[in-house]
Amino acid sequence: MRTLEALSGGEWVATGEWIDVHDPADIRTPIARIPALAAKDVTRAYDHAERGFAVWKRTSPFERARIFTDAARLIRERVEEIAADVTAENGKTLAEARGETLKAADFLEYYAGLARRGYGTLLHDARPDTRTHTQREPIGVILVISPWNDPLITPARKLAPLLATGNAAVFKPATETPLSGLHFARALHDAGLPAGVLNVVTGRTAEIEEALLDDPRIVGITFTGSNAVGNRIRRRLADRNVRFQGELGGKNASVVLKDADLPAAAKAVVAASFGQAGQRCTATSRVIVERPVYQELTRLLVAEVEALQIGPGSDPAATLCPLSSPKQRDSVLADLNKAVEQGATVLTGGQPDTEGDRAHGCFVQPTVLADVAPETAIWREEVFGPVLAVRAVDDFTGAVEAVNDSDFGLAAAVFTRDLASAYRFADQAECGQIAVNTTTTGWDVHLPFGGFHDSGTAYKEQGEEVLRFSTRVKTVAVHFGA
Repeated sequence: MRTLEALSGGEWVATGEWIDVHDPADIRTPIARIPALAAKDVTRAYDHAERGFAVWKRTSPFERARIFTDAARLIRERVEEIAADVTAENGKTLAEARGETLKAADFLEYYAGLARRGYGTLLHDARPDTRTHTQREPIGVILVISPWNDPLITPARKLAPLLATGNAAVFKPATETPLSGLHFARALHDAGLPAGVLNVVTGRTAEIEEALLDDPRIVGITFTGSNAVGNRIRRRLADRNVRFQGELGGKNASVVLKDADLPAAAKAVVAASFGQAGQRCTATSRVIVERPVYQELTRLLVAEVEALQIGPGSDPAATLCPLSSPKQRDSVLADLNKAVEQGATVLTGGQPDTEGDRAHGCFVQPTVLADVAPETAIWREEVFGPVLAVRAVDDFTGAVEAVNDSDFGLAAAVFTRDLASAYRFADQAECGQIAVNTTTTGWDVHLPFGGFHDSGTAYKEQGEEVLRFSTRVKTVAVHFGA
């Protein structure tokens, strides 16, 4: 079993206590162990970040870009090693893990370009002989908390823009999946990132939460995870001048109108719903279909789902991976049992998969549910597993109403051949990400990303929009007359 260290002040450090990391495809034997850091270690990480920020904010943007470009190259060179660890600790297929690894490199390259280009605005000034502009500056030390479902791409999405703009970070990866984030940190470290600019804290959240969240040097927190935890952080920050960027829950819907290409829609919906075993924040979990094509679409969905190959992510033939932990597996199974109790009909799946060696993993059969009432928990609450609920509506208006009848507003899709319906849906759906004739998943690095309502906060991720979170705006007026 491998022993890994955390990064603090430019050094790889460990303690006397350890946390085991398990493969969800076979939880019997740990695959690695990481340091269980204590509160004093977290405070030391903030000490390093404070000193690192003082250096990094004065570092040339061209040097930041060079480091990012070199780190991206290292990630691409190490893609097979990194992808194997993503699969081992998270469970997703190797194909998904490779894609995640390469996308992490994409984030570094994109923000290297942004650092080189600069960001600001030239403004007219009413005063004579005066030239005014705005410039964006880093805000300071930012705490990054990432989830277990996308253990590499989420740290990349968060860390790349805030580091590129001159901030320093203390990074807490999910305890279940820390190896991926450590790979990302190692690439930056090996590329020459100055000491203290990025510090990785591994440990049991309950033991270090106070030290993580309450340090007075924090100026921003970016968090991806559950609404319960996100709202707890938000309340904790209520009387502090600390920015909070939250990417929280989702209950994403795909609408299939009667004029849609039904086979193409079914393939796209199943890809969006069952990729990574449904453990994506943008995964489709609700299908809303016009009644005239309900039976045919349901038949196509079931056929696509039953063609999925369940297996460990390391198996090249597998197209459906295990859930990421026994806790998550048991949560999904409890949601399925509750759905049946509330009247849902299981069209396929609905049970744990304990066939052969899968008995030692966290496998759940891919599931399609019908007869799902809009007030039931399976229709309204995030499941985060390989579960798809299907419901018929009378018309386009009913479909949009069903999409918007949710506390969440992250992603939605519509499948139609009618351009007017597509644009009306884009205008009327209350979600931050809208797809037409494609999946609710798969938003590229340069596209602003984030949801409405309970799915997130006003600060979006990705693209240039993220600068609203990671920088502050300064207005400068220069009088050049006599």
